[in-house]
Amino acid sequence: MKNIFYILLLATQVFFAQNGFESGNDLYQKGKYKEAVEAYENVLKANKQSAELYFNLGNCYYKLNKVAPAIYNYEKALVLSPNDKEAQTNLRFAQKRTIDEVKVIPKVGFGKLLRDFTGIFHYNTWGWISVSFSVLFLLSFIGYYFSELTLSKRIFFFGMFVMFVLLLISVAAAIFEKSHYKNEIPAVVFAEMVEVKAEPQKLASNVVTLHEGTKVYVKETLQNWKKIQLTDGTEGWIDKTAIKEVK
Repeated sequence: MKNIFYILLLATQVFFAQNGFESGNDLYQKGKYKEAVEAYENVLKANKQSAELYFNLGNCYYKLNKVAPAIYNYEKALVLSPNDKEAQTNLRFAQKRTIDEVKVIPKVGFGKLLRDFTGIFHYNTWGWISVSFSVLFLLSFIGYYFSELTLSKRIFFFGMFVMFVLLLISVAAAIFEKSHYKNEIPAVVFAEMVEVKAEPQKLASNVVTLHEGTKVYVKETLQNWKKIQLTDGTEGWIDKTAIKEVK
């Protein structure tokens, strides 16, 4: 009986979430952006997330000229769908409305090549790729074991070797990408203006002043302070209430 209740409850939540999403889309088309935001936010409150939902929410905030929420939701959309070209484009447009111009120091060397390669897919996708290579390895082994011709055995043995190497590469890529995902914590400045301190205390010297919409990376948390790093390598401490973590 409990299982039936939970199934009905889940079905009801899915129905209202879908209905809320469609309602938000309709309100957006009518130019009622504030109402659309409320509809989309209600869907999020029901613990229903999707790249499309965050993308639409970002568009609403962009239309309302709310820079930080727009950038935040575009970033959320890209976490769920990293290769979404529309989200990437709209994010760049939103970032042009920010005050701070922080340079991005490009990564070089082997680390960049490795990151570019593993970043092609999400770590879950790498996991499924690993499973596929495992299956192919098993099929090659079966072919090698039951084959009676020397040439066939050589071909299946070579296939086993190739599949095993690709399996190791995909597993390593999945592990590396998951580690990168966990360790990289992007955040967006929501405060209209905030000072980044050299130490986690209000009387410490200022490192830089940031404005809403600027993207930072959280490195450490200490009580009410978070150590952040900008894309140009600058580091400092910021009041944790001034930023909102993307993931």
